[in-house]
Amino acid sequence: MAGLTRRRGAAGAAVLTLALASAFIAGCDRAPGAGPAFKAIDVSGADFGRELALPDAEGRPRSLADFRGKVTVIFFGYAQCPDVCPTTLAELAEARRALGRAGQDVQGVFVTVDPERDTPEMLKAYVASFDPSFVALRGSPEQTREAAKAFKIFYARVPGKTEGSYTVDHTAGAYVLDREARLRLFTRHGTGAEALVHDLKLLLGGA
Repeated sequence: MAGLTRRRGAAGAAVLTLALASAFIAGCDRAPGAGPAFKAIDVSGADFGRELALPDAEGRPRSLADFRGKVTVIFFGYAQCPDVCPTTLAELAEARRALGRAGQDVQGVFVTVDPERDTPEMLKAYVASFDPSFVALRGSPEQTREAAKAFKIFYARVPGKTEGSYTVDHTAGAYVLDREARLRLFTRHGTGAEALVHDLKLLLGGA
């Protein structure tokens, strides 16, 4: 389960890794060859990630039901993230382009874990810089904690070098839901756009 979190926050990362490993067993307990050969971790049937109720950058309430009919990729991060977040969003945008017309049925959703600094205007501009179709969600700190808990996401502030500055350690992978808004995959950071395209094709085809 390497690569689930960023570099720091080792204790939190260890707890998260154990929690995810346990949760993933339910989705992976199937006979060899019984299901599609995904590149990402198959978490089909997991008992988490079943709801996500947060406002978007326009202030409109959103839920997973809004994305039914599309294959949805959900990533928790923040706009000032220096590495994992821009890389992940860029790979998702690349994957949508590689899919051609079928890419229109892939929905990217970015959930900020830093609502204090990520204003709605900032989030709209941030996700649009990767792909205009991406949706940004921003809740209150309390709503953010509940959403992260629902998807077993770890995040924690790390003090910076100057007073008041900080970064946020967070789970580095993304979740992929099928057209029925059911949680299907966990894709590790750094897997690459090609592997993502492979899995998206399978889900778009009804796998």
